[in-house]
Amino acid sequence: MKIGTNYSKNSSEFVVWAPHRNTVSVVLPQENQILKMESLENGYWRLEAEGIKPDTHYLFRLNDNKDRPDPASHFQPEGVYGPSAVVNHSSFAWKDNSWRGVNLEDIIMYELHVGTFSPEGTFAGARSRAHELSRIGIKAVELMPVSQFSGARNWGYDEVFPFAVQNTYGGPDELKKLVQEFHSNGIAVILDVIYNHLGPEGNFLKDFGPYFLNRKTPWGKAINFDGPLSANVRNFFLENAVHWFKNYHIDGLRLDAIFAIIDNSPKHFLKELAETVENFSKTIPRKLLLIAENDRVDPEIIQSRKTGGYGLDALWHDDLHHSLHALLTGERNWYYSSFGTLGELVKAWNKNCIDHTQLLTAQASGNCSPTYVSPSKLVVFSQNHDQVGNRPSGDRLITIAGLEAAKLAAGFMILSPFTPLLFMGEEYGENGPFLFFTDYSGEALRKKVRVGRKKELKNNGWKIHPPDPQDPSTFACSKIGWHQRCLGKGKRILAYYEKLISLRKDFCNSNFDKRLRTKFFMSEGKSLLVIQKHVSGSFMVTVANFSNLERKYRFPCTGGIYVKVLDSADTDWAGSGSALPSKAKLGDRHTIGPLSMAVYLKSKGEK
Repeated sequence: MKIGTNYSKNSSEFVVWAPHRNTVSVVLPQENQILKMESLENGYWRLEAEGIKPDTHYLFRLNDNKDRPDPASHFQPEGVYGPSAVVNHSSFAWKDNSWRGVNLEDIIMYELHVGTFSPEGTFAGARSRAHELSRIGIKAVELMPVSQFSGARNWGYDEVFPFAVQNTYGGPDELKKLVQEFHSNGIAVILDVIYNHLGPEGNFLKDFGPYFLNRKTPWGKAINFDGPLSANVRNFFLENAVHWFKNYHIDGLRLDAIFAIIDNSPKHFLKELAETVENFSKTIPRKLLLIAENDRVDPEIIQSRKTGGYGLDALWHDDLHHSLHALLTGERNWYYSSFGTLGELVKAWNKNCIDHTQLLTAQASGNCSPTYVSPSKLVVFSQNHDQVGNRPSGDRLITIAGLEAAKLAAGFMILSPFTPLLFMGEEYGENGPFLFFTDYSGEALRKKVRVGRKKELKNNGWKIHPPDPQDPSTFACSKIGWHQRCLGKGKRILAYYEKLISLRKDFCNSNFDKRLRTKFFMSEGKSLLVIQKHVSGSFMVTVANFSNLERKYRFPCTGGIYVKVLDSADTDWAGSGSALPSKAKLGDRHTIGPLSMAVYLKSKGEK
């Protein structure tokens, strides 16, 4: 069932679900009009009226005594407590008809927060940087949530109007301009959406119907996906997904924390969502992506529906991040209590081979069971908004472990067979924090957020008091320093990322031979790992030293002479200089510097 407001040729249709209300009306405050709505089946109400133009403000009046914004509002020009506005989506002149999207196997993703990505903190500010991201090889941006939240400053996960575009970012047309600009630069746009909870301020869904259950998630009451009248709640969120694809030409959705989507229905909501999106994608000439964040790698989520899975396209791979971060930093609190060894890192790498074989102690081949998952279906990262912003000081990996460790982590992820994601600013060595920030108006909620933030961090083993999330300076200092990419060290770090991305494009991506083609050579005690990957036409060898000391080793790979094509310790990349030779063959003795990595290549035809 279509919900919200649909404008067409001077006529506006209003549809809202309010099953327990006796009367529902459309209130036009600017025109001082009240228009009664017609009751339909299953608790829906409808009105079609002539002469209601785009930008007209409206509210729904429930039982003749309670005025509320539209829960499926497409725009809240005055914020969460103001009226909704009619939007004419057909008036925007799209110029991306030739856009066909990108293949998951070929993309490098770039996560950004619109409010801190530019000085303006708007869609227009982000749009101005599309060409530069394209130039370095980014093929998809992932926008942190842009649905309407309370105030002007928020990560976006406290949205309360899932269909509305944040007013302080620029509103509907500005988001469309951003998508169009990224498409013109060959970049897909993936939008972060939240289908597990809504924010605490300006959340009026409970006034319309049973959208929530008494079950708890870490962020409040769970969405009603399987309780009484849940079919209409599910419809609300299914319509939301189609809304972004249809009206904004979004290429994919990143589904936040799906472990908090509680659904015991015969058909899980995520499976129904995948079916809905697939059916809609058949009406347009491009593939649409669904990427899930989960607390573990569960193959059911990304396996096809024909084999009993949900049929989503990809899944965030937190375990690889946790094992790499713990190994490089020595941290063992918070997420990292079960990680920290080289063996755990290799184990996490092999998560795409569910029930993988015993880890290597000397030399062996990675081996996949019948539940093999394509590596491109796992999204990997050395940092993201959660892993940075949920720290009390919002410090990035480069601040925690140093530049060499950050370069090593980047190379490890970008040259993996998985789908890599960068966090804004990482590519030039941004060392400013990304902090947790909010902009609530209610004093009681402000206090609750401050106290809750401190308690959560203390429970996770942190002893540092975080900055006040409500202080505007907390938000201001989270803005990235884009100019650093053109200066000194930042320029050289950016060149290093460009080299990594170029290598991935030329030798990795969809060219990875999918099974039984990776060998690991590792020394647990010395924190040295050699990975030999068989890619079409070439053998790629990555030598990585995860310790703070230089290490000696014998080159372990057979097959002739390998040529070095990248070394993170080179001065070109702001390193101190490399001791590794330009060529290597089996048995050669080498010394690799601390916290560094090198890449060697050999084509099949070389001796």
